[in-house]
Amino acid sequence: MIELKKNSVPYKDLYIYYIQGKVPHASEKLLKSDNYIGNWIEEDTSFLFFTQESKRSVHDLLARQPELTLLDSFEMPYDEWCGGQFEVISISDLLIAPPWMPGISAIENNPVWLNPGVVFGAGTHPTTYDCLLAIDKAFSLAPIETMVDIGTGTGLLSLFAARKGAKKIVAMDLNPLASKTAHENVILNKMADKIVVTQGDARNLMVNTMDLWVANIHYDILVSLIQSSEFMNHQMFVLSGLLPSQALKVQEILDMLAINVIQTWENAWFTCLGITHK
Repeated sequence: MIELKKNSVPYKDLYIYYIQGKVPHASEKLLKSDNYIGNWIEEDTSFLFFTQESKRSVHDLLARQPELTLLDSFEMPYDEWCGGQFEVISISDLLIAPPWMPGISAIENNPVWLNPGVVFGAGTHPTTYDCLLAIDKAFSLAPIETMVDIGTGTGLLSLFAARKGAKKIVAMDLNPLASKTAHENVILNKMADKIVVTQGDARNLMVNTMDLWVANIHYDILVSLIQSSEFMNHQMFVLSGLLPSQALKVQEILDMLAINVIQTWENAWFTCLGITHK
């Protein structure tokens, strides 16, 4: 887990190595050092993150794994990678804040502490923010004690739901670095008794009926999940991560199901809250 000093961001600068091919987890031991952060896998590419220049370590890895190719390397300030300065987000009666933000601990509200590391999902992206609004709306409509969070990223949506009162949450992400970050945020917020983080493919996830089913993920996976028989077993749902053209196709699928879309949030992205009739 990242140990944060008061009022300090987790990293100053990032050194990122863009690799063609998936760096196996077993091969990451060649990179292990105090400077190595982790590996973000995106389809058939890998992004290796370090806090210092690490060309030699990456070169040694590629020498042992000839099927991997270095495509590019970058150096940038941590804030730039994250898209700018971090903000405190206020939704309903809750605050979401990075743990290094000065003065937050003195505020009476019990905040959701969020350390995104190098994973996207600090709450300011429209899909994440609209999902927070949708989850907040869901809590105002019915008691929610159980939730599944697919594509959890930093774990923010699960943390928010737990603060709102959910007692059992399964948070899942295909990306190992995302699931690792989410787990660290669960520990940071002392919510391990409420949130279980797992890494894997959501299409293989089998859970009992949940009060709320949330998915902020790629379109192709989302379509596959909402067409599965398991989708209709859950009481309420939040769908997000959709561009307007994709949202139209998803709405066509939803129209064929026995569901009711309660509210939508539409900007450059589309998010909706709905309820099944089971």
